[in-house]
Amino acid sequence: MKEGIHPEYKPVVISCACGEVIHTRSTKGNMRIEICSRCHPFFTGKQKFVDTAGRVERFQKKYRKKANA
Repeated sequence: MKEGIHPEYKPVVISCACGEVIHTRSTKGNMRIEICSRCHPFFTGKQKFVDTAGRVERFQKKYRKKANA
């Protein structure tokens, strides 16, 4: 590999809003993130609906399967 053309690869700390701290290495500095694999609904299996003005109910009503169809 050529000398002097590669970015510095250094240890960093990634901090999530939920309190999770991940130690890794990166070319960027320390990072603060809002969501990680410990608190993300896809990985935890806990899905939350943020319902504004009944949008979820309207969607479910509109696309509900017909009983006689």
